[in-house]
Amino acid sequence: MKCDKPLFKPLPIGGYDFKSIIEKGSYYVDKTLLIKELLDRDGKVTLFTRPRRFGKTMNMYMLKYFFEAAVDRCTGEIVDNSYLFNGLKIMSAGEEYLKHMGKYPVIFISLNTMKQMEFDGAVRMLMDDLAEEYKRHSYILGKIQLNEEELDFYNRMCNKKFGIAECKEAILTLSKMLEAYHGVGPVILIDEYDVPLQWGYEQGTEYYAKVLDLIRGMFEKTFKNNPYMSFGVLTGCLRVSRESIFTGFNNLEIVSILTKSYGEYFGFTSEEVVKMMNDFNVAERVDEARDWYNGYVFGKVNIYNPWSILKYVQDLRDDINSLPSPHWANTSSNSIVKEMISHIDESVQEELELLMNGGTVEKPVHEDITYAELEYDVTRHEEYMDNLYNFMFFTGYFRKVSERMEDESKYITLALPNREVRYIFNRHITNWFNVKMYHWDRSPLLQAVLNHDTEAMSEAISDILYESISFYDYGESFYHGIMLGILQGIKHYVVDSNRESGAGRYDLALRPKSLFKPVYIFELKYIKNVDKLDEMADEAICQIEKNDYARRFRDMGYKKFYYYGIAFCRKDCVVRFKDPMDKE
Repeated sequence: MKCDKPLFKPLPIGGYDFKSIIEKGSYYVDKTLLIKELLDRDGKVTLFTRPRRFGKTMNMYMLKYFFEAAVDRCTGEIVDNSYLFNGLKIMSAGEEYLKHMGKYPVIFISLNTMKQMEFDGAVRMLMDDLAEEYKRHSYILGKIQLNEEELDFYNRMCNKKFGIAECKEAILTLSKMLEAYHGVGPVILIDEYDVPLQWGYEQGTEYYAKVLDLIRGMFEKTFKNNPYMSFGVLTGCLRVSRESIFTGFNNLEIVSILTKSYGEYFGFTSEEVVKMMNDFNVAERVDEARDWYNGYVFGKVNIYNPWSILKYVQDLRDDINSLPSPHWANTSSNSIVKEMISHIDESVQEELELLMNGGTVEKPVHEDITYAELEYDVTRHEEYMDNLYNFMFFTGYFRKVSERMEDESKYITLALPNREVRYIFNRHITNWFNVKMYHWDRSPLLQAVLNHDTEAMSEAISDILYESISFYDYGESFYHGIMLGILQGIKHYVVDSNRESGAGRYDLALRPKSLFKPVYIFELKYIKNVDKLDEMADEAICQIEKNDYARRFRDMGYKKFYYYGIAFCRKDCVVRFKDPMDKE
């Protein structure tokens, strides 16, 4: 049901600063009860792992503005941010939660900028963020007693005259100083904690070892050996505890997409999406939104991709007839899907076909993936692929259908969540197959076509089909695409597709550049019953003749024509040939 007066609020596309979104009056999907659950569970350090673009950074800013006892660095005056939460759900949660509002110093660091080609560049990005955080809290200088060594440390941090050792100590030292000033320990927020680890892994072993040592050392000081903090929150895409990042952390609560708590706070629930689309008067497209962007399961909650929904609703506001687009797919290279497809063997091929056709696969799951486990080794192919499935599951490419335990191991049944993710696989599978086709020797098939050798043609086409990955239930468009790819690039011939001729449209035609050579016209049929392959191949020949598909080429000046009828059933085919000049 449409609302009478659609909202004209801007949508926060690309926005992540909670304060800016609220002050601009942008549309905000209320996630403030995350604060209540954090306080209820009273965890010392909480790590949230969610796929990219699922609202992690916005929630971290929301926590910052709620908890922070903000002080203007220039005037030393208290900054009251409570107005940002007016009308939001947390304000009705009760005094036991509101008493925490504006009561803590906050240290906020994002590691998202540590994506530099050289390790020294990544360190400089971290130094910039640490220096800014020290400057942001410079109101404490002169208000607490610092010895000469501590004051020198503070000044060097502000002026970025420090190194890796100081990076590891920086948050612990600032925590101590803030606790001395405020009388209460800081809330420490670390956003995108695993970005430098993933980036470091991609740059090579030496880079990775250095960044691993840096992050591990900083986290041990910040979270394991920090008596001054009140509590901490981290976000990232993956839990990587086997990297020894969190070795010995007895105070760490890990909240992954499998965890039953906190399910509704990252991404949009079904109810939130329906409300948004009603608010903007585009509710008639809810079913389409569900097909494209829904399907994630976090804990026990069904979740939509928030980035894609915001972009989709924005498109509909501009033009109600806008078609859905793969918005999330376009926010990165999706290199992990390319990685999976590059190591296809028969078992992976079968699994991808199941997934692309709406089926499921079952895989062992472990939440503490290491990037080193994504290093391909042909001797451990099966283990590698299981690790890749895990990585892709936790980063948003699969959804959980069910789970079970066996011999103390957990197994999860996986499916593709929606059409947007299917598009990502479709695109990369198509590219992979096109590359294979480019390098494939077409000469045997061409020779079979020219020699009217239907048995050799059938064998050659089937060989290609068995190396392909079929999806959308082997529809006729699948076979058309396969045959188009097979025939394209044959020297001295042009491939025509779906052109009008005679009383209809032929499927494919192999047209020579010379008018003295024959045109080959192909009609394709798809059936589900393998016993009818011969019958349908004969019917395809009859269709070419009945509809006079050769007319277009006669008009072009060609004199000779040959007909091929090809019937497909899954990955098998039968080929029929006819020379219309044959009077038998």
